[in-house]
Amino acid sequence: QVQLVESGGGLVQPGGSLRVSCTASGNIGSAYNMGWYRQAPGKQRELVALITSVGGTRYADSIKGRFTISRDNAKNTVYLQINSLKFEDTAVYYCRLAAGNIYWGQGTQVTVSS
Repeated sequence: QVQLVESGGGLVQPGGSLRVSCTASGNIGSAYNMGWYRQAPGKQRELVALITSVGGTRYADSIKGRFTISRDNAKNTVYLQINSLKFEDTAVYYCRLAAGNIYWGQGTQVTVSS
């Protein structure tokens, strides 16, 4: 079975930085796209970043250049670097893998608080 495991979330100060990771295991092959989504309290889950199997990226306009998505194919891992954290970045961040099927991680909590 395909499994996605996120890590790297936690409590951070406003203006700080964080990098969350998602490692995939199982029969996924190599031709897959991955993305990061987030869901804040009382809000809908939203796409924040995508990365294709060949490294192309796309970001939501709302992140205003503060996020960077990357992948390490040798490790089957995708990363999301989050800089200049704001209170409104507080959310559960979810990893999504798209191959023949769609797979979701369990999410990692990012809390921005002073």
